[in-house]
Order: sequence, then structure tokens, then C-alpha cells
Amino acid sequence: MTQAQTDIALEPWWMPFTANAAYKSDPRMLSRASGVHFETPDGRQILDGVSGLWCVNAGHCRPEIVEAISRQAAELDYAPSFQMGHPIAFEFAERLRSFAPDHIGNVFFSNSGSEAVDTALKIARAYHRANGEPDRTILVGRERDYHGAGFGGIAVGGLDPHKVPFTPLLPDVAHLPTTHGLEENRFSRGQPRHGAELADELETLISERGESRIAAVIVEPVSGSAGVLVPPVGYLERLAAICKELGILLIFDEVITGFGRLGATFAAERFGLQPDMMTVAKGLTNGSVPMAATLLRGSVYDTVVAAGNGIELPHGYTYSGHPLACAAGLATLSIHETDRLSERAAALAPSFEDKLHSLVSAPHVIDVRNLGLMGAIELDPIDGSPGERAQAIFRRCFDADVLIRITGDTIALAPSLVYEEEQLEVLFSAVGEALANQ
Repeated sequence: MTQAQTDIALEPWWMPFTANAAYKSDPRMLSRASGVHFETPDGRQILDGVSGLWCVNAGHCRPEIVEAISRQAAELDYAPSFQMGHPIAFEFAERLRSFAPDHIGNVFFSNSGSEAVDTALKIARAYHRANGEPDRTILVGRERDYHGAGFGGIAVGGLDPHKVPFTPLLPDVAHLPTTHGLEENRFSRGQPRHGAELADELETLISERGESRIAAVIVEPVSGSAGVLVPPVGYLERLAAICKELGILLIFDEVITGFGRLGATFAAERFGLQPDMMTVAKGLTNGSVPMAATLLRGSVYDTVVAAGNGIELPHGYTYSGHPLACAAGLATLSIHETDRLSERAAALAPSFEDKLHSLVSAPHVIDVRNLGLMGAIELDPIDGSPGERAQAIFRRCFDADVLIRITGDTIALAPSLVYEEEQLEVLFSAVGEALANQ
């Protein structure tokens, strides 16, 4: 540790999703950021290979966003959103609605992807009750999907280690099988060819639980936190068709895939689909101020509001539509438009794919997969020590001034959409060397 690090008391902060004892015995600190780099307290430049945490799509500390936040803080730092309004929240809602696919009519603001998911799940049940079908309460998730850390999100989510300490969870929840077929789809470039028929498991679930009881299906278009699990060709389309036919609301969790990550503004556009709701966060403000939103089809909003009396949806947060977050979001959307970030991602994706798949023969690599600027390298676990191999790769890359992300024994890569070709070279050179030396 540097002197600057030893002067910091580490114990008080219970860090999220962190092995606290291990980290605090050997901490890694980031103190500044600019463009596609972090800086450590001792002045090392660290190439950011994961866009912060899938969120800094436009690069760190963009002056346009910094200035927008500063101006807003000096004008209106906070205003309540319960029975009151402030202009910038309405301005941002309209701008975001126009930025979204054409079928989206309304926006509900929250503060994190977890809250956006819980909002969507609550709206789904409220919608069916307002629509005269109160028995539609079952919420369907999918194995290995991640939908945040709220009770609703971990209930419909499919990562079992996130559930165990907190059981029992919400009732009336069911799960579809994961589409990740390692044997059939190993080393796929883009969408794998096998597995579209797994969408039909929704019909099996419906036959078991009853058609009139299913409220909504929520999926990540590409499962991010589980290690970039890409949907098979035709899978999402089949799932959407079943939902539409049977009056089930379809929710796309686009917290990671939104705002250009797949070479389109949203995954819904990439796949040509119209989910009834979409949850967004992370790239919404370029990670600068916590904010999230649930985007929904206008007919869903209209149904709930028309059936209400007074407060139609008794739900919300103290910081919903926070003025500083709205200012950051408006500046972020402007950057997306002026810098054509989705187009940049689409143009960079083929090189990203080639460099990623050049590592298929590295020691202990059992799969490589990708879509857009999302990629994963899955490693053969060490017997009796799951996760240790990837953890060693993570440390070697950080020692080589490159930040990657790991989940279990999978390396995840998600470069900023403003990366240049030479920065991709640095990223994959470091990862390749770390893999070769394991």
C-alpha cells in the first residue's frame, strides 16, 4: 500500500459485492479518472476495460456532464417529486422518451437498476389488477440472469448465491432455464445458433401454473453479470411472441445493454422487438450521478392511471427525478447523439470480436463469447478453488495497469464506446499475457 492508502481507515465501509477481509488486507485504490483511464493515488494510469461497471460508456469526467451537474447544483440542488414537480425532470423524461423506441410512452425515475426492476415488477402487477385480472401475479425470471439487489430483483433473478442468505424470498415467482449451452455453443461469435427452442419452456410453465396467472416475464437481453450470456438466434423473438399472444408483459432489463453497448441505442432495437417495459440505469447518466428509469408502453401507464383514484401508483423514491441526475442525463444523451456512440460501438465491435477470439487457444480457456462491445472469456476452474483462476488473472491485469471484471471463473470485458483501436490493443495484450502466464 502507498502512504496515501495507509492513512485511510478501511474498516468502517462494508463494501458491496466484495470479499472485504481479502480486499482490506491488500486494497486497490482509484483516485481520479479521465477518458478511458483511471488513476491510482500513486499516479499509475489504469486502462478501464469495463467502463467503470458497465456504465461509463462515453468516457470518464466528460466536461459537458461535469458542467451540467455544476450548473444545476447552483440553481436547484434538490426538489421533491411527491405531489410537486420541477422543470428539468419533465424535460428529461420527454427527452428520454423520444430517445427510446417509438412504442415507449412514459418514464418512471428511480436511482439504480435494482429500483428500476422493482418498479417494473410492481407496475406489472398493478397493471393486471387495473385491467381486471388480479390473479395475474406470477413473475417469471430466468436462471443466471441478474436483476439487481432488491428483494424483487433477487427473487426473479437467477443467480443462486445472491439468494441464499436472504431466503425466503417473494412468493409467486418462477424461472425459465438459462440459454447458456456451453457444449453446443462453445466459442460462438455473436449470437449462438442453438437454443431458441428454450423459449418454449414458457409455454410449459404456463401449462403448469395457469395462463391466467402469469403477470410478466423479465429477462436480460444479454445476461451481463453472469458472464455475457448471449441469446441464441431467434430466442428473444419466440419469447416475445408467446408473451404477446397470451397477454403477458415482457420486461427487458437493459441496465447493461442500454445506451449503445450492443451497437444500437437499446437491445430492443438491436433485436427489432417492443418489450412492454425496459429498465435502464448505468449508461443513463454515464455513471456520473445515480439514476435509473423504467420505460413503459403508453397503454400500460394509461391502464393503471385510468383505474386509479388519487395516487394511482403508491410507489416512488425520495430522489426520483433528482435535478442533478436529470442534468447529467440530458448532457449524456446529447453526447450520445453528437458523438454517435452507438455507431462507434458498432464500428469497433468487429475488431473487439477478433481480438477476443484470438485468445481461444490460451491455457485453460473453455469458452469465448461476445455481442457488440460485451465479451467474456470463461476459464476451467481450479479443482476445489472455484473463482481462484480468474481472480489471479484480475490481479495480473491490474498489476499491468488494466482493469477487467471477473464473475466466478469468467473474465468480462466491456470497453467504453469511445475506445480507439490502440486502446483495444493494450487491453487484449494485457489479458492475453495474463492468460499465458497462469
